[in-house]
Amino acid sequence: MMSMTRLLIAVLALAMPFAASAQDTLDELLQQVQQAAQEEQRVDQQRLQRFINERNNQRQLLEEARAELRAEEQRSDRLQNQFDENELQLVELETTLDERMGNLGELFGVVRQVAGDLRGNLAESMVSAQYPGRSEFFANLAEARELPTVGELRQMWYEMVREITESGKVVEFQSDLINADGVREENREVVRVGVFNVVSNGKFLQWDGDQGLLVELPRQPAGRFQNMAENLQQASGDEVVDMAIDGTRGAILAQVVRAPTIQERIRQGAEVGYVIIALGIFGVLFALWRGIVLTIKGNAIKRQLKREEADEGNALGRVLKVYQDNPDQDVETLELKLDEAILRETAPLESGLPLIKVLYVVAPLIGLLGTVVGMIQTFQQITLFGTGDPRMMAGGISMALITTVLGLTVAIPLTILHSLLQSRSRSLIQILEEQAAGIIARLAERRHGSAS
Repeated sequence: MMSMTRLLIAVLALAMPFAASAQDTLDELLQQVQQAAQEEQRVDQQRLQRFINERNNQRQLLEEARAELRAEEQRSDRLQNQFDENELQLVELETTLDERMGNLGELFGVVRQVAGDLRGNLAESMVSAQYPGRSEFFANLAEARELPTVGELRQMWYEMVREITESGKVVEFQSDLINADGVREENREVVRVGVFNVVSNGKFLQWDGDQGLLVELPRQPAGRFQNMAENLQQASGDEVVDMAIDGTRGAILAQVVRAPTIQERIRQGAEVGYVIIALGIFGVLFALWRGIVLTIKGNAIKRQLKREEADEGNALGRVLKVYQDNPDQDVETLELKLDEAILRETAPLESGLPLIKVLYVVAPLIGLLGTVVGMIQTFQQITLFGTGDPRMMAGGISMALITTVLGLTVAIPLTILHSLLQSRSRSLIQILEEQAAGIIARLAERRHGSAS
């Protein structure tokens, strides 16, 4: 700023020769220069004072920062000393803990192992339907990182004893369950037979540990077992009733209800099985009808044996009618006529038997056809998917076996029925032949007596 003022004065001095005539203007210029110099000095003084003040403030801040640094260093020293003391104390405490634990470390491992086993057993136990939430305690105990307390050990022992005690009880209580339609029902009366079975309204239930609920089996066992379950639920406190027990805690019951029904087995036989069943039904009905016909004819022949007069309403009567219509015929001619009459009656008595024979021969052959078709399907599955999954081959093998079983099932009763009907037919024909032989014998005896 001072250099600019000097420059301004020099300029003015150079200009003075050109303004010698204006003395007043120079005085004013001098006065302005003096005022400018004073103003410049005042500004410089203010700036200097502000710099001094700021320097003093920075010195004070520096002293404060140094004091705070010294305080933090002292605090760090104290914390380091405390940390070192804690480290020494921790080592001493760990040594004391190891000395005092002794055999308790082995006990801790055993408790965790037992708690883990009990957690799984109780989660799958049917007793949990009556006392839910037991497995959570054992889950926490199995995952604990500290030694179990005396109270926890007592609780574990209590749950073990309660499980043993409840396994020998038959108890009725209220519980939620999921029925066969998948709908949840609340507060159903159920009866628990130890840890083996749970029933409700004559239906067997199964405990689902994942859902924590009883589930009604979608397929129930045989009717007699359901009757046992219903009688058990309706029995009084002192009444003794029969009840089926699943000693495997539901494993056998699950396998029983998974066994295919007759309808499912028939469906496994597919079209070949349906054909065999149709032939079997037709053959049995036809055999029964032929049996009824032979029974009626046999009764009529038996009634004819008790009468002297020939009745043309039965086979024997028609044979005897031939003799009564030809009393004067010679023995040879009458014998031929009687043989002809017996032949006429033999065909109706043996009618239908060849058809039954054809059916019991064809049925196992059709079953064999189903076996071949099933094996072809099995080999096709093996070709497409390999032998890694046996379930892929189950359909063809089931068809092969079921059709064989159906063929034999149809053939065996039809064979028996054919044998019975044939035996009955032959016995009736034998009666006709015996009566005809008796007539010939009596006629020949009379003729021989007359000739002598």
